[in-house]
Amino acid sequence: MKTLLSVARAIDRLNELVGRGVSWLGLAAVVICAAAALARYAFNIGSNAWLEIQWYLNAAVFLLVAGYTLKRHEHVRIDAIYGHLPQRVQAWIDIVGGILMLLPATIIIAWYSWPSLVNSYRISEYSSDPGGLIRWPVRLLIPVAFALLALQGASEIIKRAGFLKGLVPASEFEKKGHGT
Repeated sequence: MKTLLSVARAIDRLNELVGRGVSWLGLAAVVICAAAALARYAFNIGSNAWLEIQWYLNAAVFLLVAGYTLKRHEHVRIDAIYGHLPQRVQAWIDIVGGILMLLPATIIIAWYSWPSLVNSYRISEYSSDPGGLIRWPVRLLIPVAFALLALQGASEIIKRAGFLKGLVPASEFEKKGHGT
């Protein structure tokens, strides 16, 4: 179990690194948006590529922070009943939900997104818009994001099992505020 907990901590560090790094892409999208608007209105210069790169960056932020969000326990959860249950029951719900719902869903989505990515890369798919961008990089986000989410799901399952065995404190499962 200690080896599994070490693996879980490594997964946590990976998603923390990805989440914090990807969060800067939101700022990049805003800067690109402002620069594109300035170029369009001030100099009458425009390109669909500027619009599409904003979409790509927003897609990256939305997809790649999912594992980070799960790690920080900031995902959407309906706490009407769950929040009032004892922590051991919550841990069991998280383990069963992770094994029966989260892991299968993330693995299936990552698996079925792969052929689209491979085909896009193989044919050098580009946007149909004039001046548009190549598509495979944004398609790569889907299997990568769902793989990261699946890994974080596995980490959460391991940590809950560690909690049930008395090896992980309950404080690790509490929602973390900003800056922690």
